[in-house]
Amino acid sequence: MTTTAEPGGRQSDPGLGAIMSERRRLINLAYRLLGSLADAEDVVQETYARWYAMSAREQQAIEKPGAWLMTVASRICLNLLGSARARRETYVGDWIPEPVPEPTEWTTGRSGAGGTDPADRVTLDESVTMAFLVVLEAMTPAERVAFVLHDVFRYPFGEVAEIVGRTPAACRQLASSARRRVRTARTPAGPSAGQARIVRRFRSAWEAKDIEALIGLLDPDATATADGGGLAVTHLHAIVGGVRIAHAYAEIARVSGDRTTFLECTVNGVPGLVARQDGDIATVFAFDIAGDRIRHIWAVRNPEKLRPWRNARGAIPVRTPGGSGTGASPPGPVPPAPR
Repeated sequence: MTTTAEPGGRQSDPGLGAIMSERRRLINLAYRLLGSLADAEDVVQETYARWYAMSAREQQAIEKPGAWLMTVASRICLNLLGSARARRETYVGDWIPEPVPEPTEWTTGRSGAGGTDPADRVTLDESVTMAFLVVLEAMTPAERVAFVLHDVFRYPFGEVAEIVGRTPAACRQLASSARRRVRTARTPAGPSAGQARIVRRFRSAWEAKDIEALIGLLDPDATATADGGGLAVTHLHAIVGGVRIAHAYAEIARVSGDRTTFLECTVNGVPGLVARQDGDIATVFAFDIAGDRIRHIWAVRNPEKLRPWRNARGAIPVRTPGGSGTGASPPGPVPPAPR
């Protein structure tokens, strides 16, 4: 191995580029496991800190640095998931995963190696939608890690077992249990263009305070959940029922008046809305749509979770027929797992 001298006599690491190229994959993993881009970035920083805390000889002894980094990041996430549950017990109101803006790479990038039974896996698109992340939140930490590593990142159960600290058979059961949760909660997804039309109609009805039109777009058993984290005014508990949601949202439109404008955008890979209030991004809305009805609305108002949107505020896309937009760069598609 050769090195090159840097100013000051320090030698550079020729493997630095290869190690840092794993960052996107690590962000992908940690975001899916934790539901927070900020926490995911902290995990990646800690993972790299542990790598560079080792001596050069210890680093060179690791046959597959990428696999080592993924293992360390997974274990950090597993530990954080346990403490996160305790923190969320004291969270003000409902906790919703952090939405991310305009993840075009998730829907246009390659998902990795093929050959896996589609009935036994989730698709790349599903693994970042708000609906999918909410289902992950209901899982135990071990279920979540085993499922994401195997079903999303395609890690064999032998490697998953080493990370989770269980037997391969136990990890297989964990993933199977998690898979049943996903299948139970899964909504048959229609074409993106069709979902965008429903969101556009909802936006128009909402702006017009048309309660009957809103009721017609909402499933009778729909739910609307908001996350203010005690830092923004919102309803503390989920609103259940299309009629109740329609009246509540019409009242929100009445109170906000001309101070609020709505933009159609992509939220975690599917059509959503962003509300600007007095020119600033105040709320991000994600939707779960079945057929021509909205089943779930997730409204994120916690300003700490809206930082990625505010950083990309000049690039929030407005969706128009035949149009396109650009946005901030989120985690990309999942590359194939190391073998």
